[in-house]
Amino acid sequence: MTERCYYTSDAISGEAQVLRCEANGDGLYEVELNATLFHPQGGGQPADSGTLNGIPVVRLENRGEQVIHFLEQPVAEETVRLEIDAPLRKRHSRWHSAGHLIGYAGEEAGWRPVKAHHWPGEGKITFSAAQDAAAPDISTLSDKIAAWIAADLPRRVTFEDTLRQVRFGDLPIYGCGGTHVASLAELGEVKLTSLKIKKGQLIVAYQLEE
Repeated sequence: MTERCYYTSDAISGEAQVLRCEANGDGLYEVELNATLFHPQGGGQPADSGTLNGIPVVRLENRGEQVIHFLEQPVAEETVRLEIDAPLRKRHSRWHSAGHLIGYAGEEAGWRPVKAHHWPGEGKITFSAAQDAAAPDISTLSDKIAAWIAADLPRRVTFEDTLRQVRFGDLPIYGCGGTHVASLAELGEVKLTSLKIKKGQLIVAYQLEE
């Protein structure tokens, strides 16, 4: 099992022990560590980027309880230095956190988030109706989100039966394995660019200032 340090830490550099480094059929080396700072793609969030001992990590993969790091060169089976691409991490964390706020605002309007896509430049949250809910007004959702950001609510992380739970301030808890800003003022303006109902689902698209 790989300890996922990004669950509890915002560190972007550190050390870990190599448990396995093996060549695969694609000409890459699969590296398994005892712990990682790298967030692999999942939960609607893209993967981190960075290096192990200065060697670029070209891909990351969830494999059961392990995170596999793919390199073009091998690393010795010893302690390695992990360095995360800090600007990219911050970008992904902002987009993911903004998606949570849209989820909260949609829930207050009677909709339940069922799918999220937090990719920079193409963010959207999909909801199903939790009751006989009408399409909310985009300005009402925007005002709620802006108020939470202005309050600079802090991120809170807890665990329940080993499952990670994330919330901001006293807003609802979402089970989440992604990375997030430490407090909401880091988001800046969250702009809702479209809101539509398709096949009974509400789809809200959003953008952030880069």
